[in-house]
Amino acid sequence: MCVQPAFIMGTYDEQGNANFAPTTWVSVTWETDHYLVVISMFGTKQTKTNVERSRMLSVNLVGTDMLRLMDYFGSRSGFRCGKNGVPYRYSDGNVLKVPTLDLSKWVYECEVSKEVETGDSKTYFCTIRDVQVEQTIDISDGIDLTAFNPVIYSGHYHSIGEHLGKIGDFYKES
Repeated sequence: MCVQPAFIMGTYDEQGNANFAPTTWVSVTWETDHYLVVISMFGTKQTKTNVERSRMLSVNLVGTDMLRLMDYFGSRSGFRCGKNGVPYRYSDGNVLKVPTLDLSKWVYECEVSKEVETGDSKTYFCTIRDVQVEQTIDISDGIDLTAFNPVIYSGHYHSIGEHLGKIGDFYKES
């Protein structure tokens, strides 16, 4: 079982058209003094081609209110047809030339710094250049995922339940 949050990656093609594609193969790792977003992409995709060319992408957390949009992006090929059959809004990134989804409550703007190829998959290690967080969500005392209502994927789509607490809330030495 591999339980993962769902994200939508945003890139621009050579003509400057926004392209979005869902992925659940997203994680983070630490490199000396900063986090890297780690994204794996399988096969041949317009998004993968765009990342290879530009070395930049946005990584947009999918909330349950975005599930229809994610499903739509995942069922359309950026090579064969446009992905404008359902309404959505996007903006340019604050720091990088990447499209960011206006509906997403957490967005990373990323620049590829390393990549590793395994079979038909390529894994990108991306430096985070900017993080956009929905202004109404307070993250000053940690991140309560229930405020983001993320889609969790395990072969099926799920949402999360209640906030249970923080580290140290349950174990106290006597």
